[in-house]
Amino acid sequence: MKVALLLTQAILASTLSFAQVIPLPNAHAHNDYEHDKPLFDALSNGFTSVEADIFLIKDELYVTHNKPVSLKNTKTLTELYLQPLDEVVKANNGQVYPGYSGSFYLMIDFKNDAEGTYAKLIEQLQPYKHLLKTKTQDGPVTIFISGERPITAILNDPENLVSLDGRPNDLGQGITADKMPVVSTSFKSLGFWNGNGEIPFDIRLKIRQLSDAAHKEGKKLRLWATPDDPASWQVLLNNGVDLLNADNLTELKTFLLSK
Repeated sequence: MKVALLLTQAILASTLSFAQVIPLPNAHAHNDYEHDKPLFDALSNGFTSVEADIFLIKDELYVTHNKPVSLKNTKTLTELYLQPLDEVVKANNGQVYPGYSGSFYLMIDFKNDAEGTYAKLIEQLQPYKHLLKTKTQDGPVTIFISGERPITAILNDPENLVSLDGRPNDLGQGITADKMPVVSTSFKSLGFWNGNGEIPFDIRLKIRQLSDAAHKEGKKLRLWATPDDPASWQVLLNNGVDLLNADNLTELKTFLLSK
């Protein structure tokens, strides 16, 4: 019953087709699952990247930031993301947004048991392989894995259904962009700036050097734990950050559409 209800909601939402929505290549929905309508709030605001944290519990993948005491109100990855994305793509003739040729990124943050979670994810992706961008097909969705990353398993998987969320020390290691499309790090690892006043020169230089190194390898740069306001987003964009983390979806949309 729960799956049927979610499927009905997905179909109703996808009938809108998001044809009037302008896709925003720099917009990343931090902890997307915490919004009232996971995935669909992001899509209605033009976001092209969303973040889902998952735990492997009792042989199922649940979307949650912390391991729940009870699973009663906890949704699965399939319910919240895989199945709805499939319906949206079907409604839009093979695309997430009509006429948008860029990838839609689903970042999945593994919270426990890297190898077990990876094996279960690959199993659950089998019915949705047509959605994915891989070495052999140019699907509309790119999945990249963060958190407890099963690095060796992903790098050695010839099917390449999912890729890695890189770290700065992964740069220069010969890992191709198809295996690692994004490089991420905490903004706090670069220094302290709360968004007030001018960003310190040394932090700006570190961001620019990191973005240049990522772009040289064809990878996008994402920083987390950044100041979450328009002035800070502008500084990040100016210095080469590709994916802007945001909790306030409409505010980031307004900012990006004003560019």
